[in-house]
Amino acid sequence: MNRSALDALVREQEGLTHLTREAIEEIQLKKLNQLLAKEQRRGGFYKGLPAELSSLSELSRLPFTTEADLKEHGHRMVLLSQSEIDRVRTEQTSGTTGQGKRVYYSLADNERTIAFFAAGLSELVHPEEKTMICMPFSGPGGLGELIAEAIRRLGALPLCVGIGKSYGELLTVLHKEKPETFVGMPVPLLSLLRLQKKSSLARALVSADACPLTVTEEIEHRLKSRLYPHYGSRETGLGGAVTCPAFSGMHLRENDIIPEIIDAAGTPLPKGQWGELVITTIQADAMPLIRYRTGDYTRLNAEACPCGSPLVRLDRVVRLGEKSQMAELDSQVFRLPNLVDYRARKKEGVLYLDGYVTNVCSDLPKELSGCPVSWNLKPFSPEQMPCYLAKRSIL
Repeated sequence: MNRSALDALVREQEGLTHLTREAIEEIQLKKLNQLLAKEQRRGGFYKGLPAELSSLSELSRLPFTTEADLKEHGHRMVLLSQSEIDRVRTEQTSGTTGQGKRVYYSLADNERTIAFFAAGLSELVHPEEKTMICMPFSGPGGLGELIAEAIRRLGALPLCVGIGKSYGELLTVLHKEKPETFVGMPVPLLSLLRLQKKSSLARALVSADACPLTVTEEIEHRLKSRLYPHYGSRETGLGGAVTCPAFSGMHLRENDIIPEIIDAAGTPLPKGQWGELVITTIQADAMPLIRYRTGDYTRLNAEACPCGSPLVRLDRVVRLGEKSQMAELDSQVFRLPNLVDYRARKKEGVLYLDGYVTNVCSDLPKELSGCPVSWNLKPFSPEQMPCYLAKRSIL
């Protein structure tokens, strides 16, 4: 079995001939101390932190950075001048007011993300093949654009489909272009595979949303290949961790990010225990974050990866709190074999599920996740849109 392709990238970026756990931790401490010294000289948001640590274990003594900090003080975390910023990504939750999260990136940040994407995608994207990208395209430095550039560097052809297309339009791409690989969110992929039982798709990388076991198993059954999960966020620079040929967790780009797992009280947990993921982005050029609480629930696998890579691996990742409930609901609802897609609303303790089906679904559950259910399922038609364009959630 080949090692994770991410290994080769890290060796190239760090000028190493061999990657070991000791080398990774030396790189992390060196970059962390360079970051702390830079922050103290700058006198911004992190000016109160020490200029140097003697070991990585001392990182846990530093305070956390929270989502509220990022919203309220994010401008004070930027290390570069405005002219050196290549892209700003803003997250404003629908239906709310106030300051949204703004994360800043330089050209160097985006270049490292492209390199990471290319390494991860090289496990499943083959030269001269076509890859269907169902991610947002928003101009230079956008997520879809970075993925497309990574695919071009692998000698393959990106099909820049984006989001906001009807199921009929997505099926047309499948029929006309016959892509071999897919990059996008898991449920839209499952919906397409249910609508087009025989297609050219043979491999897929899924990201940007939770992928419950029920969804994973059916996608893999229909593709006749293993699914490649990826974890990333605005805060990680979009690319964070990706699986390898061992399919035993997602290797983290550890020369860019230091991970920690903490319990509800904020106490660091050892490898193998589940908790909240905390990240320190030691390589971020424009806007590094120190001990940022992601709100994502996972663990660092304790055992060595069968591929031989020393890079740590994230297990499956879900959101904490109410945001995790949609993944649990998907796991149950997509057991209905004729369901294409659905949207979930909750009001006064009742779940309202509106969706599309290819045939009549019988024996619909009257209760899910401890709540009574009201179903509204319509026959599928090609002009219908995916029920969610971004992360799935109970409204």
